[in-house]
Amino acid sequence: MKRLLTSNLAICLSLVAFAQQSIPLFDRVDGHRVSFNYSYSLSRDGSAFREVTSGAVTVEGNAYRLDGLGLEIYSDGTFRWSLDREAAELVIENVDGNDIITNPALLMSDYRRFLPSLTVNSSGADSLDITYTVDEDTKARFVLTGVVFTEQKGSDEFTFDPSSLSSDFVITDLR
Repeated sequence: MKRLLTSNLAICLSLVAFAQQSIPLFDRVDGHRVSFNYSYSLSRDGSAFREVTSGAVTVEGNAYRLDGLGLEIYSDGTFRWSLDREAAELVIENVDGNDIITNPALLMSDYRRFLPSLTVNSSGADSLDITYTVDEDTKARFVLTGVVFTEQKGSDEFTFDPSSLSSDFVITDLR
């Protein structure tokens, strides 16, 4: 009985340690500007992952710039400017502090908060493949490649000035 209890305790402690694991690549983010290419895929109801989008991201602190799906997304950590030059539209909105799917800065800087739902599929010195369990039916996969760490430069390039657009643009401000 003691052996069974000790064995179960060891298993439980191993699970707790695994749940509190770290992601070394993300542990390097603090105090750096991080640039990388990404692909984002979804799986619903156990289906194979289908790529939704891919592009490039630069993250510094809570701010980021994302280029993908024909969009340029700028965020200073408080507001997000989503610019579609082809459609001549700009949407300005508040940033959701809990949504790692639309906020790559949050995924990188505060990933430990999401660890119970994150699985590392593979990791390298400049790459990372992780799966985020959104709910029991939906999983999101993020593959980061070409990850580069540099010194912080400030957040000027993570905001967008709507007055720089021509009068042809439709600007929707949801703040």
